Amino acid sequence: MSPRAGLTTTAVVDLALGIVDESGPNDLTLAKVAERAGVAAPSLYKHVKNLGDLRRLIDLRVVQEMADALRTAATGRGGADAVAALADAYRDYLRKHPHRTAALSSDPDRGDAELSIATHAVAEVVFAVLRPYGFDHARAVHATRCLRAAVHGFAGLEASGGFGRPEDVGQSFEVLKTMLVQGLETYAEKENPR
Repeated sequence: MSPRAGLTTTAVVDLALGIVDESGPNDLTLAKVAERAGVAAPSLYKHVKNLGDLRRLIDLRVVQEMADALRTAATGRGGADAVAALADAYRDYLRKHPHRTAALSSDPDRGDAELSIATHAVAEVVFAVLRPYGFDHARAVHATRCLRAAVHGFAGLEASGGFGRPEDVGQSFEVLKTMLVQGLETYAEKENPR
């Protein structure tokens, strides 16, 4: 094999994500990426240090894509509509990319500034959506964690085929969104009683 002209780190991550999307993160190897790139495996070391570095770059891409999806969904919306839009965007992303669930569930290494910034960008979108509820910082963090746990949990279970009953999963998600919005409103009232 000869080096493929124009191979970049971005292209290597694209190829790796293709493998992850097709067969899951456990099936990812540098040899498979090299084969798809049409290069010898050592050629990848110009773009990634090792498989761990490639996995980190995949996590970074996925978190950045999620931040963009959430930001786009929330733009121009407020209150319950914005919360529902965030939930829909999160679920839609994992429905399109079910094998990317794990990339969104781990806490980044505190020493990895780039991944920490990307993860923080996701949280900032949620904080902005929650701002009208009047939470102080600590309560906004608690509410954000609960939203993430509920929506990620639902979407992750759905992506892995965890809902086996015949009742409509989409309808169940609508129930979840209603419960989340009502819970946020109740939580906000406890902070700011009338």
